[in-house]
Amino acid sequence: MIYLITGAGHTGKTLLAQKLLEKYHYPYLSMDHVKMGLIRSGNTALTPYDDDRMTDYLWPIIREIIKTAIENEQNLIVEGCYVPADWEKDFSREYRENIRFRCLVMTEDYIRRHFGEIKSRASVIEQRGEDADFDMETAIRENNRFLTVFGKEPEQLILIDKEYRLNIESYVYR
Repeated sequence: MIYLITGAGHTGKTLLAQKLLEKYHYPYLSMDHVKMGLIRSGNTALTPYDDDRMTDYLWPIIREIIKTAIENEQNLIVEGCYVPADWEKDFSREYRENIRFRCLVMTEDYIRRHFGEIKSRASVIEQRGEDADFDMETAIRENNRFLTVFGKEPEQLILIDKEYRLNIESYVYR
């Protein structure tokens, strides 16, 4: 099984991937790690600030990693914000049957009520360093974008509204 997790920054994608890894002992691949490996190795002229172009660059690589894992009957957790809105078109029905996709989205109300807490938990799994460009309006804008893009299929959303709780069982069995 492939667990494909996306969402805006600071929604808990890496935390969910870590929880799935701990529970199922499946390997996990961070799109941010692939991005930084390509940047640091000099295999792309893109920079960490080229998020608007990163999906087009990374997705073909990630897509083929997913296909290879499925073909080899291997489990894999893949997380990152670089999943295109039309990701399903890249996989036949047989591949899609082996992919559990979820998008983590925080509502505007949740962000407004809990922004300090969201920002304080930014490095719970990975060390983000200076996060000065992450502000409430950016969080609201990015989460609204993911809700617009992926909200057409509510069963694929993990909507964070009243409280922050990542229930792994609901992710796996929904």
